[in-house]
Parts: sequence; structure tokens; C-alpha cells
Amino acid sequence: MVSREEGARLAWEELSDPVYQEARPSLLERFLAWLDELLGGLLGEAQAVLPGGWWTLGALLVLLLLLVAALVWYLRPGGGSRRAAVLDPAETLTADDHRARAEQHAARGAYAEAIRERLRAIARDLEDRAVLTPRVGRTATELAAETSAVLPDLRAELHRAAALFNDVWYGDREATSEGYGLLCALDDTLRSAVPPTTAEPAR
Repeated sequence: MVSREEGARLAWEELSDPVYQEARPSLLERFLAWLDELLGGLLGEAQAVLPGGWWTLGALLVLLLLLVAALVWYLRPGGGSRRAAVLDPAETLTADDHRARAEQHAARGAYAEAIRERLRAIARDLEDRAVLTPRVGRTATELAAETSAVLPDLRAELHRAAALFNDVWYGDREATSEGYGLLCALDDTLRSAVPPTTAEPAR
């Protein structure tokens, strides 16, 4: 009769045979089997809750990711159509006042502020000379579009200036003296430009 200890020893020797080791699933195989079982359970639940099952769930996840990406894009600086008005309705500064401010900012190297004040000078001057009808909330892009309708020869310069302002204030573009010079040159050109006599102020 074989004792308990002897039986355990014989069983261990038998199980240590390479044939048994080769037949045993590897760690990777066991993980894949567990993952297959998990995904199968999730698929079963998705099919029970959602029409279309796993495909519907996947489509909803993709839609959610797209909505999140759109929200992030909209809320980023300069995202979407969120642009502040060029002129602050609470301020009553003249075009020359804005020009003086712009020069002060430029003198100390604050070119972003200088560009903003110079564009405000342009907007105020166009309204004062009735090239544009005064309107609260006009953005840089709208300023360029509306002025281009009255002064089409300056369309490219106007839109370039608006794009520069937007890039500096709502994007990641660094303000430079060259950019400020572009606004100054446009301001000088607009001050000497005379719209066609048949044209009405842009609204």
C-alpha cells in the first residue's frame, strides 16, 4: 500500500512531466481568455440595453469624443466665433486718443496693446468720417469686411490687419513691431482714402 507522502511524491513527478507543462495555457493565453470573456459580457449587456448592441455603443462613444473635441476647440482662445468688439462702448476716446495710446504702448515694446489701440483708432476714424455706420459689437473681421465693401481696393490690407489682430489677441502669434507697422500703414492709407461718392456708409 502506498503511503500519503509517497502518493504525493509520485503525483508531483507525474505533473512535472514536460507533456503536462506544454499542455498548460500560458499567461498570455489565460489573459486573452479572460479578456474575451469580459468583452463578451459587455457585448451581451450592450445588446440587452441598446438597439444595435456593441455597434451602437461604439457610435455613441465616437459621437461623445467628437462633441468633447468641438467643445475644447470652441472654448480655446480664439476658438469658434467668439471675438470681442474692437471698440469698447463704454469708452468715448477719439481716433487720435487711440493713436496716442498706441504709440505709448509701442514705445515700451507692448506691441499687442499697440496693435489693439491702432485698430481702435482705425475703427473710430472710419465711423467719425461716416465710412462706417457706428455699431456696437463690431469685430475686427466684421470691420474689415464692411470697410472692404466701401473701399474694395484695400480689401487685402484690411483683412490682413484683421487676421493679425485676431492672431495676436486670440491665437498664439507674437506681436511684433512689424505687425504694429502694418496697422500704422493701413491707418495712414485709410485716412487719405476717399470712398466713392455714390457709396453709402457700410452698416
